[in-house]
Amino acid sequence: MLELRYFAAARAALGRAGETMTVDDGATVAEVVGRLSAGAPEAAPVLSRCSVLLDGRRAAPDDVVPDGATLDVLPPFAGG
Repeated sequence: MLELRYFAAARAALGRAGETMTVDDGATVAEVVGRLSAGAPEAAPVLSRCSVLLDGRRAAPDDVVPDGATLDVLPPFAGG
């Protein structure tokens, strides 16, 4: 089971703060984000610009998502 948490514009685009998802063994960050985009096409433009943290560390698209992990989906931030 994977825990997903959405922040700022990602939260607004998806209409929720988070959810859990079952993923196949060997699923990558890119596959999880692709699954989110397919389920909410209107959110795809926002999700394509987001950074993803895998258990608190910046994730690459090809990083494998282990069972029990947490993914944080963070849109670009600005400010000071």
